[in-house]
Amino acid sequence: MQGLTREQVLLAQKEGRVNTQITSSDKTYFDIVKENLFTYFNFIFLVLAILCIIAQSWKSLTFLPVIIFNILIGTVQGINAKRVLDKLSVLNEPTARVLRDGKGYTIPINELVQGDIIYLTSGSQIPADAVVVQGEVTVNEALLTGEADEIVHGKDEELMSGSFVISGKCYAQLTRVGADSYISRLMLEAKDMGSGEQSEMVRSINTFVKLAGIAIIPIGILLFYQGYVQQELGFTPSVTSMVAALIGMIPEGLYLLVSVTLALGAAKLASKQVMLHDMKSIETLARVDVLCVDKTGTITDNSMLVADVVMHRQLNPEEINRRKALVSSYIASIPDDNITMQALREYFGSGGKGEPLEVMPFSSKLKYSSIRYKDATYLLGAPDIILAPHYQEYKQFVDHYASQGLRVLVFGQIWAQETLASPGIPSNGIGDTEVSPLMFIILENPIRENARETFSYFASQGVEVKVISGDNPLTVSRVAANAGIPRAEYYVDATTLTSRERVDDAVRNCTVFGRVKPEQKKMLVKALQNAGKTVAMTGDGVNDILAMKDADCSIAMAAGSDAAVQAAQVVLLDSDFSHMKQIVGEGRQIINNIERSATLFLVKNIFSVLLAIFSIINVMKYPLEPSQISLISGFNIGLPAFLLALEPNSRKIRGSFLKKVLFRALPAALTDFFVIAALVVFGTVFGVSSQDISVASTWLLAIVGFMILIKISRPLNRYRIGVIIICIVGLVICVFSMST
Repeated sequence: MQGLTREQVLLAQKEGRVNTQITSSDKTYFDIVKENLFTYFNFIFLVLAILCIIAQSWKSLTFLPVIIFNILIGTVQGINAKRVLDKLSVLNEPTARVLRDGKGYTIPINELVQGDIIYLTSGSQIPADAVVVQGEVTVNEALLTGEADEIVHGKDEELMSGSFVISGKCYAQLTRVGADSYISRLMLEAKDMGSGEQSEMVRSINTFVKLAGIAIIPIGILLFYQGYVQQELGFTPSVTSMVAALIGMIPEGLYLLVSVTLALGAAKLASKQVMLHDMKSIETLARVDVLCVDKTGTITDNSMLVADVVMHRQLNPEEINRRKALVSSYIASIPDDNITMQALREYFGSGGKGEPLEVMPFSSKLKYSSIRYKDATYLLGAPDIILAPHYQEYKQFVDHYASQGLRVLVFGQIWAQETLASPGIPSNGIGDTEVSPLMFIILENPIRENARETFSYFASQGVEVKVISGDNPLTVSRVAANAGIPRAEYYVDATTLTSRERVDDAVRNCTVFGRVKPEQKKMLVKALQNAGKTVAMTGDGVNDILAMKDADCSIAMAAGSDAAVQAAQVVLLDSDFSHMKQIVGEGRQIINNIERSATLFLVKNIFSVLLAIFSIINVMKYPLEPSQISLISGFNIGLPAFLLALEPNSRKIRGSFLKKVLFRALPAALTDFFVIAALVVFGTVFGVSSQDISVASTWLLAIVGFMILIKISRPLNRYRIGVIIICIVGLVICVFSMST
């Protein structure tokens, strides 16, 4: 048990036997530059610029400064966001306790090497495949196998990376690290299958961008052909006409706007100690209408203290001290290291009674832990579970404390003859086993200072809060009421939810769920999703992980277990739940403003496609110049989209992103098309010059553009009115400057 020596570690590092993580999706600086520079549409713009230079149509190159500016903005903002997130990633880097040269060290998991001996305890996520060399742990492998069973692993048994420790303590030696570990092989297979799920907004925008990318090639070729061959306009006019149409069709700023806005949002949240593992979570949180929270660590803080110790009947001082000594020896023997056990150790201390014959750590599934000695078996846990056969005798006593928001534990005993009649510890539930209560321990969790303000915010935003806890439902209900959660008086004991119908009814009518087992948390999340809800799940313990993985978005407290932190999409690094207001607010601002800006982009793109097809069918020159399209793009779309994206917007997100954007954009796009098409026909019939038609078309586009800008900016305020005025004045100045 000395662990590896320094020389052995250096040799393993030299041979590449290091636990390098392959799951990281962090971008390098080169990746950011490449993503912004080497794009399909930038290639199209380069081809168009070369054609304009060959045609010596210098005025048509006005789109280039806008494109270069977009590339620079995207690159700079991406690099700045990466720097902020990199600093935060170091703070959030998962670590492990390792034994080297006989001493214990805490190091990042990517510095572990094959052969290292690590120390695992409750809440630890296993960082690489390993074999237990000392101790015993109960492990949940649900993230790997999909099964929620808790499996006990003792000496010489294998532990799979990616699983997490429910209870117990052990030393384990790493056997397969890095890409050779089980979880890494699974991740590689997943990467081969695809790039992962995207948010609805990003997926919709990608679809539109792909369609535009496919359409511009044949339309561009046809426009040039009918201008150069059919109309015999010459090379320069044909190129100019084609370039103007294609510039209008390319959504050059839309994808950039989304990427930059999401990156800036992540950086902004990072400055508030919020770490995003997944960019999709920004949009998901903006759409959340149900937030599932645990009591401990979310409504209350992570500290716990023993408020009182109560005997259910009068005892003499000697007997009381004897029972307290039994608790002290129990604490010394049990391997649990959660906040409940920490509070008990601080109050009772820990002193030995001798080596136990059998130890069963606390199970969130059973709601108790137990230790068997030669003369008796002792249990510690939920009174309604341990005292189940005769709980009605103690229910009023327990409810008295629970109604004050206090948590009640019972320390009980099974006598020797009962233990012998049913050998071992009852590990499948108490059943009919008679347990004598020795004492009741009253625990208190202080409510977080800003909990009431936070839950009041969610109520005002139409986000329903569901409290899902393993504690007594009456206790949880009272704590939730004290924290200001609406409808906290509607609670249910999850042990009564024995059918799908009862679960569905409970999620509709109840706010507080007590005595919930880990697999039931997952079931409740699924029931809410089946009811059409977008669900966010917060947690800090290993018993929350199954539900967190199934929720639409998962949030973990960094002060909680390592496994919960690594499983979550969002991590609150300072474990301050009040940051949830800022996360939801930031998400809604981003999505609402992107929806509004996307409408502006799609008006231009849809109109340009329709006008290009109209020009091809009627064998006519495209009526607009590239410089005119650039002006419209700048002052009707680009500038207002950027300025409006900076404005706070906490409106609740509803409906499909693509449908809303299309329905808003289509009326304006069709108006633009029919007005310009009619103007072109008018010019052809009455012999109006193409230059006059082009100028008139520009002004008509601008007028319709500002009409749609005003419409999507409602309700108007000083800031939005200011943005509209700036854009109008900017357009007028540029038009007259270019005309002179």
